Amino acid sequence: VQLQASGGGLVQAGGSLRLSCAASGRTSRTYGMGWFRQAPGKEREFVAAITWTGGFTYYADSAKGRFSISTDDAKTTAFLQMNSLKSEDTAVYYCATTDSIVNYFKSSQQKYWGRGTLVTVSS
Repeated sequence: VQLQASGGGLVQAGGSLRLSCAASGRTSRTYGMGWFRQAPGKEREFVAAITWTGGFTYYADSAKGRFSISTDDAKTTAFLQMNSLKSEDTAVYYCATTDSIVNYFKSSQQKYWGRGTLVTVSS
């Protein structure tokens, strides 16, 4: 499985960005797609995830109400719509996936990672 993330950039606080992650290969072996982020000096943390089947979504508390994860109809691309961005959302964002939904939020259990895309929120 190969993942290609894009969509990062510089945005003012309160603004929006949409990240995309294109998946290729044997995605049928994965549960869906997740987004993680890593801010400078901090550990990588879970942001959101979505299942390919059923479109069930999961969010970190920091993302609830502001971020929305979705997929395209072909279930090959996942999106992370980020609204009301704050300076503390500044981080490198990664898309990742693994085989079991049980591990959707565990960074250490992800098998496939996309290259990160930098999101910088200026205050």
